[in-house]
Amino acid sequence: MCIRDRSTWGFVLKLRMENQLKKIGWIGTGVMGKSLCLHLLKAGYSLSVYNRTQSKADELIQQGATFQSPQEIAASCDVVFLMMGFPDDLKQTIYGNSGDNQGIINHLREGTFVVDHSTSSPALAEQIYNDLKSRGVSSIDAPVSGGDVGARNGTLAIMCGGEEKAFEAVRPILEKYGKNIGLMGAAGAGQNTKLTNQIVIASTLHGVVEGLIFAYKSGLNLE
Repeated sequence: MCIRDRSTWGFVLKLRMENQLKKIGWIGTGVMGKSLCLHLLKAGYSLSVYNRTQSKADELIQQGATFQSPQEIAASCDVVFLMMGFPDDLKQTIYGNSGDNQGIINHLREGTFVVDHSTSSPALAEQIYNDLKSRGVSSIDAPVSGGDVGARNGTLAIMCGGEEKAFEAVRPILEKYGKNIGLMGAAGAGQNTKLTNQIVIASTLHGVVEGLIFAYKSGLNLE
């Protein structure tokens, strides 16, 4: 079959990748992570999960997910998602402790995709990208915006950094819980976009507070 239309080819590629990347691993099933995993289970993906507090994954296990260690997830899944609370947690999950073999980087298969939904530093995202690429693993930094409500409703904004080919490969999965999904640039661009978003929000809040204080001191009725 010869496909000349670019949009048609994109659709065919999407179907192929969606069919190939069916076994998903998810590390970090907190408030948002659990909701996103439920969307994936509903969509029919085979899902393995890990959380330091195993009880937080109980609902997912009841819905059909399998609980595995990070190392088992890395060794067996087509795509590994990470949703850590802090950059240090992310770094330890990827690299382990000095001298041990517990970091998932030591267990990922060549051809695997890693998608990091943690809010972390752009420099760490670039480091992870380069280290995984040297092992034949594709990495996307993909922080999210929308909070737990957006996670439950499947309407998150997802800001991605990495290679276009890897982004397009995992995009059909991201679309199960994201509404506004974009590739912002190379590795680290997702994290830089999230930082920009946070700066704008903080600046807006600061302006609102300053305005209310001014109004109060001017004797205006704030009601």
